[in-house]
Amino acid sequence: MKKEKTEEEAFLQLAALCANAEHCQYEMLEKMKRWELSEEAQARVMAQLIEERYVDDRRYARAFVKDKIRYNKWGRRKVQQGLWMKRIDKEIQDEVLDEIDEKEYLDVLKPLLKQKRKSIKANSDYELNQKLVRFAYGRGFTFDIIRQCLDVSDIDEDDFESDED
Repeated sequence: MKKEKTEEEAFLQLAALCANAEHCQYEMLEKMKRWELSEEAQARVMAQLIEERYVDDRRYARAFVKDKIRYNKWGRRKVQQGLWMKRIDKEIQDEVLDEIDEKEYLDVLKPLLKQKRKSIKANSDYELNQKLVRFAYGRGFTFDIIRQCLDVSDIDEDDFESDED
């Protein structure tokens, strides 16, 4: 039979976890629930983690956004969905997503589309563009960003250019 964690043990284990990588409040609460800590104990441990700056949802969100864009090549919509799933406050989500550098965002999508283009089989430029747009949408990029990258990639597609008004 497993021994229940004390409040102090829970705090020390979570603090050690947070010292190694960014974590959000939701992740810490989920761990404490699995450890079957009382809600009062969870609240006290969480308050201590926040007070001692082990957990900071704003800092976590910034790191999450940076990692997902740079390394996972995710678009804004997919990153926002990831933050929502981590129960990050909407105000923090908006603030952090507004900090995304447009140039860096384009620098992620352009090579992604260029690489994907090599592996797509299509009978026409129109079909190729549709497949590229669907691929980029799936990654969470918005149409305006996708169109900018497709225009830069010298894809002649009248349909995309006519949306410019």
